[in-house]
Amino acid sequence: MARQTTRREFLAVTAAGAMAAAAPLRARQAKAPLYKISLAQWSINQPLRKGTLQHLDFAKIARGVGIDAIEYVNQFFMDKATDAAYLAEMNTRAKGEGVTQVLIMCDREGNLGDPDTAKRRTAVENHFKWVTAAKTLGCHSIRVNAYSTGTPEEQQKLVADGLHQLCVFADTHGLNVIIENHGGMSSNARWLMQTIKAADHARAGTLPDFGNFSISRPTPANPEAKLESYDSYVGVQEMMPLAKGVSVKPTAWDFKGNQSPLDYPRMMKIVVDAGYHGYCGIEHGAAGRELDSIREVRQQLEATRDQLTTR
Repeated sequence: MARQTTRREFLAVTAAGAMAAAAPLRARQAKAPLYKISLAQWSINQPLRKGTLQHLDFAKIARGVGIDAIEYVNQFFMDKATDAAYLAEMNTRAKGEGVTQVLIMCDREGNLGDPDTAKRRTAVENHFKWVTAAKTLGCHSIRVNAYSTGTPEEQQKLVADGLHQLCVFADTHGLNVIIENHGGMSSNARWLMQTIKAADHARAGTLPDFGNFSISRPTPANPEAKLESYDSYVGVQEMMPLAKGVSVKPTAWDFKGNQSPLDYPRMMKIVVDAGYHGYCGIEHGAAGRELDSIREVRQQLEATRDQLTTR
């Protein structure tokens, strides 16, 4: 005659079954996302310049559009890099909102590829304060520019030298120095990758920007300029092996100078297939409707992430 299961045994078996059923759910919940989403401050550059939005409110603004990580632009606190009290307030605001501070994009500090040795060194040293500020804010990187003059080969040598010098300093603070495709030769992904490799430092990396692959184009000031661009999908794929960040714009270029709406699944598959799972910073804010357009890009990135996750 079969032994009757006791109440204690029944409860134990039931509990074990419930735990086993819950395990896959917990595993799914604990699994890190394919990529994270941050907000680049340039997205709201016009309201910041007009004073309708304030730099110190950036963490709160990001939270308001459903984003919990931010990327600063030094232009909006240019005289505060060494102001300990101001940086402490930025930390307090970010912590209060539960927002991660990711990086600082640095401009207007001189050309790291200046042909003049003394000016190049000055440009390098001008960035030191942003390295230390980024360290204070808990960022992992500063973004710099790869500007120079001369032939492509000459520019490559000069930028690599300046970048290496800055990386030596940044390394002592545990910070990365990353270069964005940001116009001129830097928007030629192959040239940029060769330049960063020539800098020969582990702290040197890239910040691929989906929409910044215009190398040159005619302007009212220079109507004779050549129309030249690099394909966004090709460029991002080439830059991803050294990427320590990603900048998201909802437009893409081809090699003929044409722009088109970004193919999110195609581009984000390139990003994650490269093994990158870090922050992808939204750097787009349509004039007059900046916050709404940021939300739209965020939703596109989230939908694409869900789509890629289920493949």
